[in-house]
Amino acid sequence: MAARHHDIADDLRHQITTGHIKPGERLPPESGLAGQYKVSTATLRRALGALQGEGLVEKIHGKGNFVRRPLRKIAYVGGWGTLDPRTAADTDLRVTVRTTAMGARGELTALLRVPNGSPLTEFLCLSYEGESPHSMARIYVPHEMTSPAALGDGLSCARAEASFPVLRPPPAEIRETVSARLPTPEETSALRISSALAVLAITRVAADTTGRVVEAALLVFPGDRVDAVFTTHHMISERKTQG
Repeated sequence: MAARHHDIADDLRHQITTGHIKPGERLPPESGLAGQYKVSTATLRRALGALQGEGLVEKIHGKGNFVRRPLRKIAYVGGWGTLDPRTAADTDLRVTVRTTAMGARGELTALLRVPNGSPLTEFLCLSYEGESPHSMARIYVPHEMTSPAALGDGLSCARAEASFPVLRPPPAEIRETVSARLPTPEETSALRISSALAVLAITRVAADTTGRVVEAALLVFPGDRVDAVFTTHHMISERKTQG
């Protein structure tokens, strides 16, 4: 009798968890696995989909299915520096940055408080641990505040950091809205995650001392790869007693 997809998933899961198939190892081609288990390619893909949803297997376009290396969690501490690997303890992340000139539209006009069509610079940032994507962000800055050095694709992380004008001086106010939701198709593809895995979505708006919005960022973290840490400082006023 041909194995059903959950039987195949059980067998592959056992091989992965016992170390018979090691982290980072590529699985045989789907057609070969389907023949090995005597099932259709569609059934085989259902089994692989279950393992992808569990975070055991990831499919890399054009390369195949790989046993996923365990990804460490990073601590999201809020405010500027989210994608800077130096702010995350015990991690070794690299960040790719792609810049695009565009006009404000939809949600961006409200976040940045600008008219429709106002020129912006978009920074699309993807962070990786090894070859596995860890998080993504779309950061928007008014075009006139963008350094010429920041324009163009293939920026290094250090160069991108130096190019953001809001770093010097830092924003006077940062407001963040945090929510948990299912990923969009684009996020599912970019982060190589299951469409059933919840993501932590953070909308960050930064303003200067005049109240002008200088940055709007849409940050997305797979729910199994980040811990959000928020610290509140209470100001205690001291009153002098009159004797």
